Amino acid sequence: MAIELENKNAERFSHLAKKHPCFSGEAHMKFGRMHLPVSPACNIQCNFCVRSINQDENRPGVSQIILTPDEAVDTVEKALRLCPEITVVGIAGPGDTLASSASLDTFDKVHNRYPEMILCLSTNGLRLEENVERMIAVGVQTISVTVNAVDPEILSQIVGWVVWQGKTYSGREGADILIQAQLRGIRKASASGLLVKCNTVLLPTINEEHIEEIAKAVTEAGAGSLNIIPLIPQGKLSHIPAPGCAELNRARLTAEKYLPVFRHCKHCRADACGIPGKNIELSALLYKQQAENTFSHG
Repeated sequence: MAIELENKNAERFSHLAKKHPCFSGEAHMKFGRMHLPVSPACNIQCNFCVRSINQDENRPGVSQIILTPDEAVDTVEKALRLCPEITVVGIAGPGDTLASSASLDTFDKVHNRYPEMILCLSTNGLRLEENVERMIAVGVQTISVTVNAVDPEILSQIVGWVVWQGKTYSGREGADILIQAQLRGIRKASASGLLVKCNTVLLPTINEEHIEEIAKAVTEAGAGSLNIIPLIPQGKLSHIPAPGCAELNRARLTAEKYLPVFRHCKHCRADACGIPGKNIELSALLYKQQAENTFSHG
């Protein structure tokens, strides 16, 4: 019975990945995805993260606007008119998707109107464990969890602070809280039937020699794939150089000893829309006006 269940899960995951352009290289060229920018707040501060409301920068943590859940559902309708190839509706910021209720409230509405859509959530994982049941209830099927280290000493160089249960923690203590929460969340999400991909930002001189430990830990926790993303030097880590192709390839080959590695990441904005593998980007047509900056930490 256990083998039969495992085979059914593998078939389901294969079906989802084949239609998800951020999980499959083949799907990356054929299918579209859209990110709904509904998450206004974050509960950690990564030292390389600079969130912004603008129309110009092509990177994570940036959006032209923060949508309400109702506005987001209407935006899906507009996006499908522009790009019928969209198979995935995701939420990836500009804050963390689980730092407030906005993302899951949005998914609930989207799932009711578009039950055929694959719903995907990206998170830092701090509050993943407590939200797994509701994520499944509102139709989420795939998730990405950003894990940049599994050693508190290393992560304390990457994350400035963590807000956990109403208190702010920094240094090794905050890093350890985040790591343990991420691994618990991945275990629970995977055991509950969610397709889990982990994202790791490659930071030369900080975590480049730590990739194997990350890959091993997230594999043991239940992640199905890993996406190693080159650092965009900015914020407090603007002095750290972006990794070159050789460094990136070495990290990916190291990780592949443990789990499949996705190699087509586009550093997408929080309001991205289109077919990433064909460089079709339609967000400018969806959002005509730049909204005031409503981002906050919480």
